[in-house]
Amino acid sequence: MTFIDEGTIAAISTPFGTAGIGKIRVSGPAALELAERVFRDKNKKKRDFKGSKSHTVHYGYVVDPGKKKIADEVICIIMKEPNSFTGEDVVEFDCHGGMVPLKRVLEILLQNGARLAGPGEFSRRAFLNGRIDLSQAEGIIDIINSKTKKGLDLALEHLGGKLSSKIEDLKEQIIIMLAHLEAAIDFPEDEIEGFNSEETGEKLDKIRREIKGLLESSNQGKIYREGIKTVIVGKPNVGKSSLLNVMLEEKRAIVTEIPGTTRDIIEEYINIDGIPLKIIDTAGIRETEDLVEKMGVEKTRESLMKADLILMMLDINQGVTEADLEIYKMVKEKPVIIILNKIDLSSQINDQEMKKYFRRHSILKISIKEQKGLKDLKTAIMDEVLNEELKSDDEIMITRTRHRDALIRALEALKRVIVTHDNGLPYDFFTIDLKDCLNSLGEITGETLSEDIIDKIFSEFCIGK
Repeated sequence: MTFIDEGTIAAISTPFGTAGIGKIRVSGPAALELAERVFRDKNKKKRDFKGSKSHTVHYGYVVDPGKKKIADEVICIIMKEPNSFTGEDVVEFDCHGGMVPLKRVLEILLQNGARLAGPGEFSRRAFLNGRIDLSQAEGIIDIINSKTKKGLDLALEHLGGKLSSKIEDLKEQIIIMLAHLEAAIDFPEDEIEGFNSEETGEKLDKIRREIKGLLESSNQGKIYREGIKTVIVGKPNVGKSSLLNVMLEEKRAIVTEIPGTTRDIIEEYINIDGIPLKIIDTAGIRETEDLVEKMGVEKTRESLMKADLILMMLDINQGVTEADLEIYKMVKEKPVIIILNKIDLSSQINDQEMKKYFRRHSILKISIKEQKGLKDLKTAIMDEVLNEELKSDDEIMITRTRHRDALIRALEALKRVIVTHDNGLPYDFFTIDLKDCLNSLGEITGETLSEDIIDKIFSEFCIGK
């Protein structure tokens, strides 16, 4: 949705539910006037917010002007343009946190000139008014959705402009090169200072290496931001729910000796060295006449199709059965860790048999009952999902698919420029691909992105942000 009507917007900016404080945010050209209309100080007097200093705090009440009735006791914060988050006049009301007072205050604001904000509209206005670029705006939603400290740190870096600064530096290098090229095209008889074929080749290769370095971080960055969808699968009663409980360090799933206890999908997040793992405990796969259990097994099959990592559990006391091999056929093309549980009992599986059946994947022996091998499991998970060297904390990391795709297009355009340069073709051939590279980089910060895609990005935000 494109926000055509700028106007003055208002929305509740804190989660629904009971809390000590709830915040309502107002932004737009009439924000101060609207606040004057509905706010009364502790002496029940109006305040001159237009004449007040910016970034001041006022204690009082929100009053329905028509009924002269107090809606809530509030703290009112005034922030004048351009020094606010949106770049517009902004007023924030800190109300009591229950939904009844919050909704009542919002209703009064909407009845007196504001309109309800759309999803992400405050952040969108900050973007349109030049307060943040698009990658910084995406950093906001990533902060809200972060599931680990590492994910939060990366989101804060993006909000702080670390990625934006790097992209601007790359763009600046290309713009300078384009200026030299166009000068050389327009004035072929003149020697352009600081511009020759050898230097151009070196500069192109430097930019290529920098873009390639950013791209190399994208797999790792995506994992930190989105996490790994990890499905625990196996026959009934091999210890799947027990593994979920021990990884969560709480009794989340029901564990009994009765096969088929788990009939629905159980999903929880855990944190392993900064990586969010969405652990999914599934119904044991077996042939059954029980309708509910059948539905659970079908959900298990659906989860396997979408999984990033499979933890396939076997009971070491039962040996490798036909049912185990049937399950393995379903998952063997994905990243899989084979887990032999119940090593506290007598083993019916030998190592040669395991290598024969599961030679393509890591095999671990554990005992959930005796808490053995669980640290090795966490290490194996890290090795499976991060098959590259960890980036240091000071390196920029690409976390979004949109940024990665734009960098791929930028790199492809730059490679075409390098081929053109190496073949000694005229400068005219350079400029088109260099501009393509520049446009692709501009998509990351939103400078060259189409309006409908920008709208789609902000539509993913919550209302009030």
